[in-house]
Amino acid sequence: MRSQKQIRLGSISTSQTELKDLIKAWVAISAAFAILLSKPIFSSGFYAKFVIASLTVGTGFLLHELGHKIVAQKYKCFAEFRSFDTMLALSIAMSFFGFVLAAPGAVMISGKVSRQKNGIISAAGPVVNLILAAAFLMLIFAPLPDLFKGISGYGFMINSWLALFNMIPFWLFDGYKVLKWSKLAYGLIVAAAAVLMLLQNFISAV
Repeated sequence: MRSQKQIRLGSISTSQTELKDLIKAWVAISAAFAILLSKPIFSSGFYAKFVIASLTVGTGFLLHELGHKIVAQKYKCFAEFRSFDTMLALSIAMSFFGFVLAAPGAVMISGKVSRQKNGIISAAGPVVNLILAAAFLMLIFAPLPDLFKGISGYGFMINSWLALFNMIPFWLFDGYKVLKWSKLAYGLIVAAAAVLMLLQNFISAV
């Protein structure tokens, strides 16, 4: 990975391979959720569902990964996203059966990091999802047409779920590395995600 020509986007370095993998993962995940939301599959509303999925699910997944990348590069690490092509294909295939196993890829990081820095890098992804969820929540109550409120509601739900799901304290999940660094940080992120998840029921009832 290091041998590739690096492209500078402000203070962030990337490469053509990373940009291609980001686009590939974004399109594949958006397509998988569009298929999941479309009944019947590939109906006239499929393309609208694809746009909605790309603005909510796709954005949530990829900005999550970019959160890891940006913080890792702040610590002078080499960090680039790589798509898991087999998992992307599997996600699309499974969406036809009514569920999605979403694992679009991961940020590959190399460099010396302490337990604290590794925890902060890992926390960056779920924190990005919390920020996105909060932004979508504000849009729900903004004076917008019902269509935009519906999109905002879906974005709020997806990003709240992504934040909580990634905090599972097990194996390669972000939560495992955050918990090893700081129980306080772990608890705060989980609590924030849980509150947002509970708010979904309240909003649905209003």
